[in-house]
Amino acid sequence: MSRALKVWPLLTGTLRYEKTISTRNYGHGQFIQAPILAYLIETPNGRILYDAGCDYRKLADPVLRVKYFDPMRPQIEPPNMQEAQRIPRYLARLGLTLLDIDVVFVGHLHFDHVGGICDLPGCEVHIHADELAAARTGLDGGVFADELVNADQWHLQTSEYTIAPGVQAITSPGHTAGHMSLLIELPKGRPVILCGDAADLTENLSEEIAPGCCWQDNEELALASIRKLKALARAEDAELWPNHDMDFFYGLPQFPAWRD
Repeated sequence: MSRALKVWPLLTGTLRYEKTISTRNYGHGQFIQAPILAYLIETPNGRILYDAGCDYRKLADPVLRVKYFDPMRPQIEPPNMQEAQRIPRYLARLGLTLLDIDVVFVGHLHFDHVGGICDLPGCEVHIHADELAAARTGLDGGVFADELVNADQWHLQTSEYTIAPGVQAITSPGHTAGHMSLLIELPKGRPVILCGDAADLTENLSEEIAPGCCWQDNEELALASIRKLKALARAEDAELWPNHDMDFFYGLPQFPAWRD
């Protein structure tokens, strides 16, 4: 069976916000510090980047920082991101360039997952068609319209599919309309499921708590995706990797280390 070769977790910044953003109806008044993660996946047929982090320019420029992130206060503080946490900087540390990325697979279109696409010109971008359609309505406050300007060049997906040997796209809507996760089979360790924001925290999985923000307030759809990912993990004997859990992140290989 063909499998992926390696997975590098990439810390592209951190974000402090009220916990109820991640756990629906729980954590009011409690603020947590969360990692903003992307993942570089090496396969026998090339490399996949899952998510791209924030648009660094919106954080480095004081005017843009105020424009884009002040409206989110006090529930969400502006992300913290260093120049060294941009995707091209991580690639350079591995001796890679943008030409070495075959697919950028965007799990969903919130600013902390797609903003960094501006640093990846010319890369092939995959996104679910339902995700883009919903983002273009302007009804999701986590989407910045200017980060969709090149969306006509993206490759739209409508179902689950194999991206590369050992890497399967999994539909997991609820948090957003077309959210997608990844199942990665590895040569040495157990398979890994990158939950994306279908499950921000370990608590979302263990307690089956929906994300605080659900597209069109569809909590049941979000819970169905959590249960789907858990069932898939049982069937495949896979690890579930939540996306914004700092304690969990500290237990992952720290760059430039990887999982294989």
